[in-house]
Amino acid sequence: MVDGNTEVIAHLGWPTHSFKAPMIYNPYFESAGINARVVPMGCKAEAFPQVLRALFSLENIRGALITMPHKVSVVDLLDEVSPTVRVAGACNAVRRDAAGRLVGDMFDGEGFVRGLRRKGVQLAGARALVVGCGGVGSAIAASLAGAGVGAIALFDVQAGTMEGLAQRLRTHYPAVQVSTGSTDPAGMDVAVNATPLGMNPGDPLPMDMDRLSPRTFVGEVVMKTETTAFLAAAQARGCPVQVGTDMLFEMIPAYLEFFGLPTTDAQTLRSLARLQY
Repeated sequence: MVDGNTEVIAHLGWPTHSFKAPMIYNPYFESAGINARVVPMGCKAEAFPQVLRALFSLENIRGALITMPHKVSVVDLLDEVSPTVRVAGACNAVRRDAAGRLVGDMFDGEGFVRGLRRKGVQLAGARALVVGCGGVGSAIAASLAGAGVGAIALFDVQAGTMEGLAQRLRTHYPAVQVSTGSTDPAGMDVAVNATPLGMNPGDPLPMDMDRLSPRTFVGEVVMKTETTAFLAAAQARGCPVQVGTDMLFEMIPAYLEFFGLPTTDAQTLRSLARLQY
């Protein structure tokens, strides 16, 4: 039920066909009696600055979830950001504080790492490959560094984006060995697809699967289907995997706290979710 007291959390991104958040948040809000709704709002890059400002002029806006392609560009539009945002160079949650300022934080990496830990992955001293250094890849790399991995290999087709993330990691996490320019997963303990590859049929795989060891834990961020072509290929190699929605379920409790709403746990969210693919 939506009424005159309903608060809105905008889900801003483009394209919207792969959005899963409304199918998780809204059943939880119903169950918990929280009069708020997550609403997908399709917004292309050129319109984003105007749309963000206009949304936060509304009186019943609780906040915004920020997704592709806006996670990096939104940072320069905010008044205050968390340390995680500064390291990742990206943001996926925005709220308006009591003074009317726009405040941003980033939870992708936290959700991804929480999921790995729940599955028993030992991150201290591990070697990780992150393919894709945009918003989500930057956040995952930052959180992996914060979790104590020993080495991170980065790759992105945009060399400037890749090298910028590498420099920020070296500055904030000098104990972590950072390398760039290769998608080779050989010798890695964790390998992550943080690119959009897999959202469309026929997309190439993000790394050479023949070089992937069965002991490597493989993670995905694409949520269009639960088992993407990348994850299917990893499972065929014998690798344990984490599906894209695991990251989402694990980060939502932190989001709810950020928005000042009653929080819950990933298991409860999964039991209530009405996911469709």
